[in-house]
Parts: sequence; C-alpha cells; structure tokens
Amino acid sequence: MLRRLNASTRFPWAPGLIVLALASGGLALINPSTDDFRGFAGDRLVEEIGRELCGEGGLPMLMRLAIHNCADLVQAQREALAAVVVSHTRRRNYGVFSVFDSELGGHLLLGWQVPRFRSTVVAVAGQFVLIRAATERFESP
Repeated sequence: MLRRLNASTRFPWAPGLIVLALASGGLALINPSTDDFRGFAGDRLVEEIGRELCGEGGLPMLMRLAIHNCADLVQAQREALAAVVVSHTRRRNYGVFSVFDSELGGHLLLGWQVPRFRSTVVAVAGQFVLIRAATERFESP
C-alpha cells in the first residue's frame, strides 16, 4: 500500500518559514528612512539637546546672560538642528530595522568647549526608539 505524503507532512516547518518571510518582507518595506529620521531628530533629539544645553551646567555663565530664553531659541532652530543631527548621524541598515548613531559637539566655540552629544536610535516597523542619549561635558582648564 502506497501512502501519499502531502507537503505539510514532508515539510512541517514550511508554514512557519512562509510567515517569517512575509513578516520580514513587510518590516523591510516599512523600515524608516533617513528622511523619516530627520523628523524624529527634529522632535525628540532636539528636545534632548535643548534639555542638556539649557539645563543646569549646560551653557557657561556668559552665554546664559546673553541668551535669555534658551529653550525657545532651541525650539526656534528645530529644523536647522535636525539637519545638523542628520549630517552627524551614521545609519546601519539591517533590512528589517536600522540603527542610527549620532554624535555631535565637542568643538570649541568662543573659548567654550561645546558638550558632546551622542545618541543611538533603533528604527523598526515605522517607529523610532531612543536607546541611548548622553552628553559628555568637558571641564574648564
């Protein structure tokens, strides 16, 4: 007696593989781009930068005297700051998700060492998740 094997008997893992392939393809299609990251940088990362710069110990005393409302100034420059963040960001694209590593600052400005800002953002399924945001402050000589 011959027994006929159907595909699900011979390849029990096939439906799972098909679902995995479809899910991966869907994630790859909606993997956020660098342009999408620009919008995220203009919102969330500029907010982080503003908090660090305008908070206690962010700007030197002379600059605080010259800049009356630091938070408003940062928000007014949101688009320009987002462009700066994007230009200092490296994207690693893994197909179904991307990792955006940003690093800016650390240079001298009018004799003041600008704090270095670093962030890591994971982009998956059309969403951005801020994994790390840190500021490195430099001691005055």
